[in-house]
Amino acid sequence: MRVGVVTFPGTLDDRDAARAVRAAGGEAISLWHGDADLKSVDAVILPGGFSYGDYLRAGAISRFAPVMDLIIEKAKEGMPVLGICNGFQVLCESHLLPGALTRNSDLHFLCRDQKISIENISTPWTNTFTKGQEIVIPLKNGEGSFQCNDETLTQLENNGEIIARYVGQNPNGSRNLIAGITNTKGNVVGLMPHPEHAISALTGPTADGLGFFTSILSAMVK
Repeated sequence: MRVGVVTFPGTLDDRDAARAVRAAGGEAISLWHGDADLKSVDAVILPGGFSYGDYLRAGAISRFAPVMDLIIEKAKEGMPVLGICNGFQVLCESHLLPGALTRNSDLHFLCRDQKISIENISTPWTNTFTKGQEIVIPLKNGEGSFQCNDETLTQLENNGEIIARYVGQNPNGSRNLIAGITNTKGNVVGLMPHPEHAISALTGPTADGLGFFTSILSAMVK
């Protein structure tokens, strides 16, 4: 199972994402933002960071990177894609996911261990969880507030496209406590918290995040 991990200028968490893939038993393949080849990967992760310095707005420039043309095409064909934090922002800018990530409601960067509830276990990235399972993984963002219009929110709720919600107090002002969503097909997932930083109790608050990476391997075997 070959999982591509994209590096943009300003990406911070690509090595962590690659480590998580390897910990789950997969092969992590490095993809550069200027690549015109996805190197025969089976799935792609867009990791966190501050791609292109978050100029214009988070993810806005990355959306036009050469590698994204290929990822957008393959995602529309059904390839599994996971965007974490800044990667979630890139997916929204690419219109692979609806809505937008805006400044946190208190206008401050936050960094803390966050409890979330897994709401949708039918995606390639969440299938090893149980519905309603509560996990703790790190949350670190300045523009992590998920916003969308009422029509889109109704669609997300009615179609089961919300894959995770924050538990307890809303940390960043996201609508309906949304921490992550999927597209209608279910192959593209955006998640604001960072599962790649919670794959071992030795280095993270928990090992709860590993499930996102074992899920994609399980999905591809099926």
